[in-house]
Amino acid sequence: MPDHSTAYIGTAFVAGICLALTYKELSRPKQDEKATEQPRTNDLVARPGPPTIVEGIEGCIGNTPLLRIKSLSDETGCEILAKAEFLNGAGQSSKDRVALSMIEIAEEQGILTPHSGDTIYEGTSGSTGISLATLARAKGYLAHICMPSDQAIEKSNLLLKLGAIVDRVPPAPIVEKDNFVNRARALAKTHTASSGLPTASTPPSAEEKADLPEPDESMTRGRGFFADQFENEANWRAHYEGTGPELYAQCGGRLDAFVAGAGTGGTISGVARFLKPLLPKLTVVLADPQGSGLFNRVLYGVMFDLKEREGTRRRRQVDTIVEGIGINRVTANFEAGKELVDDAVRVTDAQALAMARWLVEKDGIFIGSSSAVNCIAAVKTARKLGPGHRIVTVLSDSGSRHLSRFWAKAGDVGGAVDTRLEDVVNARDEDFE
Repeated sequence: MPDHSTAYIGTAFVAGICLALTYKELSRPKQDEKATEQPRTNDLVARPGPPTIVEGIEGCIGNTPLLRIKSLSDETGCEILAKAEFLNGAGQSSKDRVALSMIEIAEEQGILTPHSGDTIYEGTSGSTGISLATLARAKGYLAHICMPSDQAIEKSNLLLKLGAIVDRVPPAPIVEKDNFVNRARALAKTHTASSGLPTASTPPSAEEKADLPEPDESMTRGRGFFADQFENEANWRAHYEGTGPELYAQCGGRLDAFVAGAGTGGTISGVARFLKPLLPKLTVVLADPQGSGLFNRVLYGVMFDLKEREGTRRRRQVDTIVEGIGINRVTANFEAGKELVDDAVRVTDAQALAMARWLVEKDGIFIGSSSAVNCIAAVKTARKLGPGHRIVTVLSDSGSRHLSRFWAKAGDVGGAVDTRLEDVVNARDEDFE
């Protein structure tokens, strides 16, 4: 066959294949171009953004989300926002900020030295101890935590798992040497004295030494550092330098009220000291549980609560089921911002229990007792200010730390779907008997 005939046949064959393919493509049902578009190689490369790698567990502290509590916002006509401090990445509470601040300042002052045998002592109702125990291990220290024996058992169990030594001591007023805070202070002094190292604090008295156990092996190494969260100014400064600026940025500089409880007073003081100069019209509101004297201290200048009068108190500390906030003495951290607190809201145990259940039922938010108190106070503040305002509060920690006590009293939410907010605000003790 001539060469030109061969070429002709080959060309016709190729053309036939092309026509067949074209017909097949034209007969295929049309699809959304975006659905069939293949990603370009560049689309598979991560876009530039915030750093995704942080330095250790301490790098996970701060920059917590600010969430809108949908149910409370819809019910009140105000925008009720909550700083989700239970999402801090070390001890999962607002106390992560405080613990890190106290440790870092002590290191700057030469009081703590990593991997030297130094031990951090603290008297706490739980969350500060958990944060300190976590960060102590991360930064090369040991932790010794003293806490009241009436706090939820899961807190001390967690502390033990984190490698801390835990003393659960009977509740006692701060004026007594057996108070959990005083015991932690005395143990720290004994530790430093037994190590033979110089100390910045006053050596233990003969009475303190007589009431403490003999120094063990752990006390022969390093110093004992008493964190002293109630009086240590590193507490409120952590919120002045962290929580306050974060809230201002997240709100775009627009908020009408900040609501928070006070145990040590660090959160409300630090945030108020940062926000008030920038927002002079901001209303700062103390959320106080029953049995605490701070409510009357703010409104009337007197540290007293009716539940504390002689013959009525059931517990030796503040008479409430709420843990973490409420106190009957003035601390240095609360004093640091007391003049900036404009109002106070009293919250009963029944109201706190009902609010905790409400947040699970309506929003799927599972929080602890102090957060429930904050949310009740936020609702009352919203009603006082009227619709259209923006109120910010704090969700301090998760309900998982309050299962054996607070949530045992609150009970299971079950299939509840129709609770009214009015029933929460007007909850009574008999509702939980």
